Amino acid sequence: MAEAAYDVVIIGAGPGGYNAAIRAGQLGLKAAIVEKGPTLGGTCLNVGCMPTKALLHSSELFEQANNEFAHIGIEVKPKLNLGQMHKSKDDSVEALTKGIEFLMKKNKVTVVTGYGKIAGTGKVEVEAADGTKTVLETKNIMIATGSEPTPLPGVAFEDGKIIDSSGALFLPKVPKHMVVIGAGVIGLELGSVWRRLGAEVTVVEYLDKVGAGMDAEVATAFQRGLTKQGLKFKMSTKVTGAKTSKDGVELTVEPAAGGAAETIKGDVVLVAIGRRPFTAGLGLETVGVTPDARGFIANDHFKVADGVWVIGDVTHGPMLAHKAEEDAVAAIELMVGKAGHVDYTLVPSVIYTSPEVAWVGKTEEALKAEGVNYKKGKFPFAANSRAKINHETEGFVKVLADAATDKVLGVHIFGPQAGELIGEACMTMAFGGASEDIARTCHPHPTRSEAVRQAAMGVEGWTMQA
Repeated sequence: MAEAAYDVVIIGAGPGGYNAAIRAGQLGLKAAIVEKGPTLGGTCLNVGCMPTKALLHSSELFEQANNEFAHIGIEVKPKLNLGQMHKSKDDSVEALTKGIEFLMKKNKVTVVTGYGKIAGTGKVEVEAADGTKTVLETKNIMIATGSEPTPLPGVAFEDGKIIDSSGALFLPKVPKHMVVIGAGVIGLELGSVWRRLGAEVTVVEYLDKVGAGMDAEVATAFQRGLTKQGLKFKMSTKVTGAKTSKDGVELTVEPAAGGAAETIKGDVVLVAIGRRPFTAGLGLETVGVTPDARGFIANDHFKVADGVWVIGDVTHGPMLAHKAEEDAVAAIELMVGKAGHVDYTLVPSVIYTSPEVAWVGKTEEALKAEGVNYKKGKFPFAANSRAKINHETEGFVKVLADAATDKVLGVHIFGPQAGELIGEACMTMAFGGASEDIARTCHPHPTRSEAVRQAAMGVEGWTMQA
């Protein structure tokens, strides 16, 4: 047999794929990465996390200029230039994709553009846009194809009217009324963007609380905060159909538990009920791999067959970009005989609304269900000096710790910069730390991070600033 041209060929250039390629290059592997899109970075960079954060940032500044600046002595009359806002977002994305291209060159990774699929053990076939096909010979294949928006039966996508998360990033004008189906991360982030820019936003959710997987106490406060901002919620409600016309969309909804149907009219409907693994047409059958009913590929330490590996959204665990990055490093290190491991219980979640929500570890509901005896410390941002000065007093920090050992079991933050603050909790929990470790560590003053410390103090009942 001819020697394989590559040590590893990675299908998909999202956060999982491109980080796997970087780590492979660092460890001396000859790697190639296959991407069907025109740019690297996958959903996250091109039509997901990054452009969404750009719009979140811009819309927050727009709202502050309208509502907060005068209060602190800055008098302006802002005018929305949506075209420029989109251009700024797109410029940021372009810069990031060029950064990934640079990292591929730096780590001597071959980039192959086209639709990649497995063509048998050690073979990846790539079909370019012009129909030409190339077969890459490799010792290892890594599946890093990510996920795609989950469609909703009875609600077919239609450009400009019934859209997915990608469509919500490129609307040419602010909708009068946007209906968001799904009160998860994507729906709430994008719904809050367009609400701040002037749209009426109604969120329809099948469950009885927002933020699937979120601690119930946080979810209640979070929904209350979003309601004060102007979002409207129809909870415990299912969507049964949709009709489009030149005027917009008419949704048919009814109570999730059953009951009388009603209609909701909007000019744009955003379907944000989650994402599903992208596994169709990958040639998995050529290596004896069969996804489960939901499309996920099971793995044993990221391995699914001889010389075939899987990481990120396409396999089990949290469907998050940073989880995919951890998978990538662990899988490549296992590939070369190193020790690779990812603890999915320590993968944080963040919703980048304003204020943000972030959490890691167990919720109170989970601890109760498991019969774990725990203690809780809680501290409001209303009592944090930096939050007060910045007029960011909504929300709180909650620390959950084992009642006997004081080991931190979960941390939940609803408030300013929650996504930045949660890193301290992740690190503490990674080392098996106690709430006292946080409570007795000096934090800079005045900062929002002191709220985390004060909440940790509260586990043992000695919160000092509230």
